[in-house]
Amino acid sequence: MKIALIQSDLVWEILKHNISNFEAKISEIDASVDLIVLPEMFSTGFTMNASEMAEAMDGETVVWMQTLAKNKNCAIAGSLIISENEKYYNRFLFAFPSGEIQYYDKRHLFSLAGEDKVYKAGSKKKIVEYLGWKICLQVCYDLRFPVFVRNVENYDLILYVANWPKVRINAWDILLKARAVENLSYAIGVNRIGFDANNHQYNGHSQVVDFLGNPILEPQENEGVFIVELDKNIMLETRKKMNFLSDKDLFEIQS
Repeated sequence: MKIALIQSDLVWEILKHNISNFEAKISEIDASVDLIVLPEMFSTGFTMNASEMAEAMDGETVVWMQTLAKNKNCAIAGSLIISENEKYYNRFLFAFPSGEIQYYDKRHLFSLAGEDKVYKAGSKKKIVEYLGWKICLQVCYDLRFPVFVRNVENYDLILYVANWPKVRINAWDILLKARAVENLSYAIGVNRIGFDANNHQYNGHSQVVDFLGNPILEPQENEGVFIVELDKNIMLETRKKMNFLSDKDLFEIQS
């Protein structure tokens, strides 16, 4: 699978500017890709102003993702603020080339920023099946909680989108490798760069790690589009040789 990671600055709470920016970057992708990944809350930045910034599942950004996925004949993924049943969600959308949308609602809300006071936490793990790959969708702070993403579904790729600040970027680097190794899965992290309205600095470190913790794409700090190609067969062969997952503990997660 060929995947494009887009690392960019975000303009605070100006949807049209952010959408225009990402559309321009996507239009410059010459190679044929299967999946394009955008950061967490890519249309607004990591804002708690959900009442003003949220949109419905038939809103402008969702329709933009669906249209772009059809036109590019590839999947588009990233999180944004969704309003549904009078609740707000930090929702990770996966738009298929067909126009179908599947999604994951962020389970672990970042209480340090008051995210848990504004948004409703998701309760269900989501594995998307696409082009013969099983992809586990996760958002930012979820990265710190390995139990929820324990690989009991034999997924092939774990995908994190984030607004992860520079001050804690070392944890981001370590934990992405840890999630890949413990789950014998590829891991991709797509983060933003720049400063937000709260003067938090982001230095990206979008990256791709293989199932043994080896870098496929080293952490990046500049704005750009980074394309990688992943081989599922190599991962499956490694799982056969080193089937650590067969020795995992059994447990149930309470909602």
